[in-house]
Amino acid sequence: MQGMSDLTGKPEVIVYVVSDAAGDTGELVVRAAIAQFHPIHADIRRAPFVSDVALLARITEQAAIAEAIVLYTLVRPHLREAMRQLAEEAGITAIDLLGSFIETLEQRTGRKSRQEPGLNHVLDADYFRKVEAVEFAVKYDDARDTMGVLKADIVLVGVSRTSKTPLSMYLAHQKFKVANVPLVPELKPPEELFTLPKRKVIGLTIDTGYLNVIRKERLKALGLPNTAAYATKNRIQEELEYAESIMKKLGCVVIDVSHKAVEETASLIMEYIRTP
Repeated sequence: MQGMSDLTGKPEVIVYVVSDAAGDTGELVVRAAIAQFHPIHADIRRAPFVSDVALLARITEQAAIAEAIVLYTLVRPHLREAMRQLAEEAGITAIDLLGSFIETLEQRTGRKSRQEPGLNHVLDADYFRKVEAVEFAVKYDDARDTMGVLKADIVLVGVSRTSKTPLSMYLAHQKFKVANVPLVPELKPPEELFTLPKRKVIGLTIDTGYLNVIRKERLKALGLPNTAAYATKNRIQEELEYAESIMKKLGCVVIDVSHKAVEETASLIMEYIRTP
């Protein structure tokens, strides 16, 4: 039944973000809206750089089969109109994020829009900083290269499944270079971590019971038995106590991510980082 999934990993809502540019704007709007319905899980399927009606038709067909919502940011008028008609014929919900505002601006200014997709990204220094930050987050995920700890604006530390990677990517879209370091009792944290200013490091913790549920569901999604040590409460408690001891040595701020959306935790981190 739609709307009944929780921690099963199955999406409660499927959203196609359709754009004749990269689709960043549409995805950010979807994520901002979905955050208001936490813990709903949304499957966001981006369809960028759409340039013809035939491709729109294929996307619409896929969206109809998936019973998805379509949100589109199409600058070219003929594509917007085609998307509207296709959605109406397919009987799916399609939301035009830009069209009505562009038309309103045309009426107010007496000018026609340039109808050029992606203008807000063209040779934009801000855009390139975001791209650089995303590439940084991917390169230095899970302490693959400990040099990232020294180069990062923010370093996230915590046990497995405390949203370190999703947070790194979200913060990267806010142009922060983020490295993250998993804390595991059997692995010594990189020495570089203890040389950083404490305000640069963010510790992530979580409730034992909540993490127990998340890890069991993760094992299930991988087709593994949920009785593995990874998901036992004793093992989780051991990891959390170890992580707490490391965070105390670091003297870093600690955020409890239990039942928090990624956007909410990221907002707390950014507020902390930006406070003198």
